[in-house]
Amino acid sequence: MDWMASLQGLVGGVLIGLSAVWLMATMGRIAGISGILSSLIWARPKGDSAWRLTFLLGLISGPLLVMALGGGLGNVAAGAPGAVIGEPAGGVALMLLAGLLVGVGTGLGSGCTSGHGVCGLARLSPRSLLATLTFLIAAIVTVYMVRHVIGGGA
Repeated sequence: MDWMASLQGLVGGVLIGLSAVWLMATMGRIAGISGILSSLIWARPKGDSAWRLTFLLGLISGPLLVMALGGGLGNVAAGAPGAVIGEPAGGVALMLLAGLLVGVGTGLGSGCTSGHGVCGLARLSPRSLLATLTFLIAAIVTVYMVRHVIGGGA
């Protein structure tokens, strides 16, 4: 077992939880990324954009800061130990289609894994429990189909 990776995951999870609690405690808002982004783009509520933009910039700048300080992001590039991000396994077109489907799914599900899985479950929301179970089942079925039925992975 890679204890350092486990420790990094634990610290990351604690930071995600603390940020969700902080946003709820200070602003009464749920840290659901899809809702924050879609409200910033489509709804544009008056006087409500600054915290949304700051939150999203923090999501992007945090990993960049870790990389700048020499922490790296781990090996998220398949088959390239020194790379941070590699070519999409199925190509750019498939990656764009997958991103579009995720966006549609968060709209249909009225939220994403951060809103339902982190914040909703913490609030003991039955709707969020059902949504999170749906996310997990869809992910399990997708991985099984790709790896064992289609034969696209090891």
